[in-house]
Amino acid sequence: MLAANGVERVELEQPREALERAGAQTEVLSIHDGEIRARENDVDAAGTFTVDGLVADASVTHYDALLLPGGTVNPDHFRVDPDAVSFVREFVESGKPDAAICHGPWTLIEAGVVEG
Repeated sequence: MLAANGVERVELEQPREALERAGAQTEVLSIHDGEIRARENDVDAAGTFTVDGLVADASVTHYDALLLPGGTVNPDHFRVDPDAVSFVREFVESGKPDAAICHGPWTLIEAGVVEG
């Protein structure tokens, strides 16, 4: 999962829980370490999530799937981060499954991996 400050809590938390119930191991990658601040409806503070690793240090080969949660603020952080854009582009080009929620596709668009 690629998430930063401003991630919509429900768009990270519920898919993560579903993946873990299905047996997947999940990690939150971000552009800075520590914790990220979640939001509800892009406005209200909604707690934090621990960052498991930095996207700048991540390798596509270590992951089986990619989830891009939304919130309007979250993908804005990634669209302007060259490491995040490169990681997303490489991930999609690898042919592995990827999913994006709400405004998450903005990063796919910035990476040049979607058309139309």
